[in-house]
Parts: sequence; C-alpha cells; structure tokens
Amino acid sequence: MRGKETGSRTDVYARITERIVAELGKGVRPWVKPWGARNAKGRITRPLRHNGAPYTGMNVLLLWSEGMAQGFASAIWMTLRQANELGAHIRKGESGATVVYASRFTKTEVDARGGEVERDIPFLKAYSVFNCDQIEGLPDHYYRRPESPADPIERIEHADRFFANTGAVIRHGGSKAFYSPASDTIQMPELHSFRDAASYVAILGHESTHWAGAPHRLNRDLSRYHKDLTDRAREELCADIGASFICADLGIVPELEPRPDHASYIASWLRLLDGDRRAIFQAAAHAQRAVAYLHDLQPQAQTEQEAA
Repeated sequence: MRGKETGSRTDVYARITERIVAELGKGVRPWVKPWGARNAKGRITRPLRHNGAPYTGMNVLLLWSEGMAQGFASAIWMTLRQANELGAHIRKGESGATVVYASRFTKTEVDARGGEVERDIPFLKAYSVFNCDQIEGLPDHYYRRPESPADPIERIEHADRFFANTGAVIRHGGSKAFYSPASDTIQMPELHSFRDAASYVAILGHESTHWAGAPHRLNRDLSRYHKDLTDRAREELCADIGASFICADLGIVPELEPRPDHASYIASWLRLLDGDRRAIFQAAAHAQRAVAYLHDLQPQAQTEQEAA
C-alpha cells in the first residue's frame, strides 16, 4: 500500500503532467476516455469524496483516468484515514491514486524600506486516495453501484434546458461548431449531423465553455486565440475538459466520433505541456470555473442563492 505522496511542488506538476502527456501521446484524451458507451455500465458521474461531495478541477481528470485504468466501478474515493474512521481497511497490496490540494498562505516579509509586507504564496500538496473497490469493511451504501442511465430522451431534454437556461444565443446551420466572440453566439451544426444527441450535447458543452470565458462573463483572455498557437491550445484544452465536466454533471454519455481537428489539437497540447508543466492544471481550473458559471445560471442555483 502506497503511503502519502512526497516531493516538491515542481515534482507534483511534472509527475502528473508526464502522465497526461503519456496518454495524449497514445492519441487518448484522458478526460474523454470514460465516455465510451461500452464503459457505461451505470451512470457516469464526477468522482465523489467519501461524504458524497464531487471532486473538481484537476482531480476529476486524475481520478477518471485512474478509475478507467484499474477498472473500478465505484465513483467514491477516500483516504486511508477516512477508511479507518469508518471501521474499514485497504486491501493488502492496493495502491492509492494521486490527488492534489491547491491553496495559499500569507507570509510577512520586510521590504527594501524596512517595512512589513504580506505576500500570498501558493502551494500544491499531493496525497493518496483509494477507491471503494479497494476497501473492505465499509458500510453497505458505499458499495451500491450507480443507477442505470436514465431514459435517453429524458436526459437530453434535461440538457436542452440546461443550455437554454444559460441564455447563450445558439444558432444552427453549416458544418462547423464554434463560438464567435464578435457576435457572442454559439454556432452548431444541425442535430441530425451528429452520430447521436449525446454527442451533440458534448460539442455544445465545449462551445459553451468558450462562451463562458467572454470578457463580460469570466473574462478569460481570448484576444490572441487566432494569433498565437499556444494561446489557442490553452483555450481548446480548457474547453475540451469543460465539455467532459458538463457531460458528467448532466449524466450524458456520448460515443464521440473524432472531430477532424482533434489530431491537431492533441499535437498542440503535447507541445504546450512539454513546455509548461502547469498548463494542464490551469486548463482544468479554468474549465471548472466555466462549468460552475454555467451551473450558477440555472434557476435552481439562483433560488438557492436567494434563500441563502
């Protein structure tokens, strides 16, 4: 059983990025891999903590990848200590999956004039969690399998309402999907152009992640998207991850056909990650913020905010 992860923050960035690069080098986008319908024995969700709270950002990618690689059916993960507190134990020989915790602390320093100044210092901590399939002795409810997927039509109607509630202007026609900053609109091919409605939702989720980054929304810098290949790679990486988060949250399981631009995207992401070990973390964080923004536009979220 592997203990707590050690090493510097740089080591954590490098180790995880190398893992993502290895998958991309095989032509596999790790954040899309779980969405093959053949793998959907139950409802696909974000990975869950021991208390049922979903993981966010980079940890979603890490645990999806680990769960698929090991063939775990459970969506729930916990630390060794959490398992022990529940009266359970990790099976002998099992290895934990790496997740990360990012935060910052304030340090007081003396400036050139002898005065005290406070400086925020970010840090990244890696630690291990175990899937419920690796743990014995947990209460029964931890071993319950995800429910079977809902009726496909019902799920897609739910997705339609989700995107409609964002207020995004979505136009249909042509053979390309894209977000136009100039008109602040999303352009989509007609539904019948896709293999199935679920794949349509996945592509719309991709474009909606772009839409959420507009200057009057999350203000993600898109000004050099058409001028700088590196900036374009960063933004497309963010949108691709965002689409997977949206699919997980909506319970959509698309069997995606490779888009013509995916090969070039993967090549650009490999170049990006080779030169910037933090790029995948930044992309996952931006994707998380975009998806949270889209959720905040839903009527239920607004009602909860008013009640609070």
